[in-house]
Order: sequence, then structure tokens, then C-alpha cells
Amino acid sequence: MRAFIFSLFSLCICLGLSSCTEVSEVKEEAKQVPLKREEIMFSYAPVVKKVAPAVVNIFAFHHAKTGIVNSPFMEDPFFKQFFEYLHPGEDRDQSSLGSGVLISKDGLILTNYHVIQNADVIRVVLSNKQEYVAKLIVMDKKTDLAVLKIEGKSDFPFLTVTAQENLEVGDVVLAIGNPFGVGQTVTTGIISALARSQEGINDYRSFIQTDAAINPGNSGGPLVTTDGTLVGINTAIYSKTGGSMGISFAIPTSLAIPVIKSAESGGNVLRPWMGLEVIPVDNKIAHALGLPHPYGAFVKSVYPGGPADEAGIKAGDFIAAFDGKKIEDDAALDYQIAISPVGKTSEFTIVRKGKEKKIAITLKAPLEEKTSEALLIQGQNPLRGASLQNISPALALEFGLDPMERSVIVTNVVTKEPAAQLGIRPGDILESVNDKKITSKEQVVAILEKPASSWVFKLRRGDQILDLQVATQ
Repeated sequence: MRAFIFSLFSLCICLGLSSCTEVSEVKEEAKQVPLKREEIMFSYAPVVKKVAPAVVNIFAFHHAKTGIVNSPFMEDPFFKQFFEYLHPGEDRDQSSLGSGVLISKDGLILTNYHVIQNADVIRVVLSNKQEYVAKLIVMDKKTDLAVLKIEGKSDFPFLTVTAQENLEVGDVVLAIGNPFGVGQTVTTGIISALARSQEGINDYRSFIQTDAAINPGNSGGPLVTTDGTLVGINTAIYSKTGGSMGISFAIPTSLAIPVIKSAESGGNVLRPWMGLEVIPVDNKIAHALGLPHPYGAFVKSVYPGGPADEAGIKAGDFIAAFDGKKIEDDAALDYQIAISPVGKTSEFTIVRKGKEKKIAITLKAPLEEKTSEALLIQGQNPLRGASLQNISPALALEFGLDPMERSVIVTNVVTKEPAAQLGIRPGDILESVNDKKITSKEQVVAILEKPASSWVFKLRRGDQILDLQVATQ
């Protein structure tokens, strides 16, 4: 009996040892000697080698006058020349530093508008230290993007620009640029957020947020994924010190595509305009609409004769989706429209009086004024000598004004006429006459034809509101 037990125990030990040996062999098979450098040391070097040749450093120079007294006398060429004679050497070159990315083999460069703003001379330096002069082809203040063209023919390395819709929070990204002018630098991080709103950067508040370190000089450089795909243009940082604090913003490539296409066609940047004024949905509006949580956009007003008006969208409608995509807020709606081509027929999903409805709408360019000629004010009135023009949505967008606002702009003022003596200038917007809101040049003429003991004109000049009062004799 003991012999049997011992044999059985021995068998169990042998089986156990055999089992352990098998496990050990499996573990040993899983451990292999690294054969490649990438296996020895996890590295982004391959993607950097792929992308870096297409990244350029940009030096923008602006010839500026300093020390010039701000005085009406300086508008006179004689006094201006006299002052410059007394104060020689007051000229100096202002320069800005930034980055860019080559997007075509013939030398098109995508960068930020603020990098080359007001530049007289633009020079770009490639990663191989070759230096070129570049000229501005297209600038788009609304997106803070610009396209440059290198003067001279060569076969340049470049990155392809495509719309990236499959990015996710947590994806690893690399930022390449020239921070502080120290030379081409690579930083890495993850996508921290998508469709992030950041006021003051551009008109389309939809950005890629990343924690990749971006510092002054990185602006205009590429943000790429680990396979070398261009997904954004590094634009701004959130900082209290001027240095990187781990919150950086990049413009998605989807917004850059219309700018690039306009550069290739030699025209202006043209985007759809809906003729809608929308506001974000807060908790109060969401509760009134019976929504489970705030999302979408609420239509506040519709421009008469605009695309939305023609399609049948009305004030009070709730926009839930655009081409089947849920709209998170008003910025998301602006973004989806901005990346759509003019002429495309899109579908709005709206809710009106509790009922869902789908409306097809053709995306059109901003409306132009039907009568483009300015109207010269004549007769015995304080505005005589001023030429007025109705502000169309197209003209409003060109001047950075609200395209939904129906107003009148002064395009010219005849010297020594009453309007000039009042101090009215071209570019002034006529807000009201005798407390009557002005919406058209024809309305101004009708008001001026009626006798009045005094006149009160309210003008908008940039950020200033001017009140001019004139008593009639």
C-alpha cells in the first residue's frame, strides 16, 4: 500500500514538474531578443523623419515707423517730411516668428494669418537650411489661416491636407515648429478635447485641444498623428505666463480646405452663408423644448430672402442635426456650415412646435446688394456730400460686421460739403437719424426730405459710437 501511494505521489510530482516545464517553455518562447531599433526603444523617430522635411520656419518682416507724433499735422505730407527730417533713424523693422507646413510639391505653405499679418517681406527656411522668399496668396482672418507660395520652382516635400473626422480624445499627436526661434522642435501629447471653443482665436470656435507643448514660434506648424497624418495647424495656447501650460489649440484641417482651394483657384475664400442668427440652448430653453439635456441651436432670427428663409426655416425653430450629425451647440453648427462647399444641398433636422421636421436647404454664398451703386446725398441737409451704401451680408462679412444687421455705410465724403464739415468719414456706419434706426439708404433720403428743427446722427466708427447734433437755422 505504501509502495502504491509512493508511486502515485511520484507520478503526481512528475506530472507537476512536467506541467511546470511546459509553462516555463511557453514563457521563454514569449521572451524574444529585440531585432529592430524600434523594438529596443519605442520611438516616434520614423514619423518625425516623414513629417519634418515638410515643416518650415517663417520669418515675417514689417517696415514700421516709430516715434511719430499722433497729430492731425502728420496727415500733411510737408509736416510729415519735416518731422522725419528732424528725427532720422526712427524707422525700424518689426519681425514675427512662426512656423508653417508645405502642402504641395510646388511650394504652397499653410500657416496662421497672425504669423504673416502686415508683413512686407516673408522668408521661409526649410529643415535642410535652404532659405526662400515667399509671397502671400490667400489670407483668411475668419479662420486665422493663410497660404503662402515659395518664389522659385522646386520639388518640395509636402503633407497632404484632408478632412479628419475620425480623431478621438486620447489619440497621440505630435507638434512640430520653431518655438522661440531655437530651431525645429518636436513635442508630443494627446488630444485632450475636440470641438473646443476658444473665444478670440477665430470666428469658428471649433478647435483640437492638446497637451503637446506649444510655445511662441510654434504658430502655424503642423499637428500630426503617429502615422504622420496632418490633422491641425497649431495656433494658440492658454497661458498665464506666456509659456506652455499643457493647454494648446490647433485649427482642424477641415477648416483649412476651403482656404487651400481658394489659393489653388486664385480666388477669394468663399463659404456658405445661411442667413440665420442662432443662440445656444441653455437649461431653460432645453426644459421649454422638452429636451433631455441642452444641445443644438435655437433660431433667433432669419434674414429675409436668405437661404434659410427660402428653405422655410423660421424664428423659434430648434436645430437638432445637420446632415444627420447631432449639433452640440451654435459653434458646432457654424463649423459644419463652414466646412461645407457652396452649392451643396444639406438637410436640417428641426423641431417646430414639438414636431420633428427635415428641411432641405441649398448652401449659398452671402447675398450681394441688388443695387451696388452708392447714393450721393444732396439737398439742404447736414449729410449733403456723403455717399451711402446699403450693407449687404457679403459686404458686412468683408468688413467684419454682423451680416444679419441691415445698416448703411458711408463710402465717400465730398470735401467742404456739410457732411465733411461734420467730421463724417468713409467707413462710418449710420446707426440712426433723429432716433430712427436706419436700415437702408432710401430710408435716409426719406427722413432728410422732412423738415426738422435739429438733427441728431448716431454713427459707429470701429468700436466707437459718435453722436452728432446739428441745429437748423
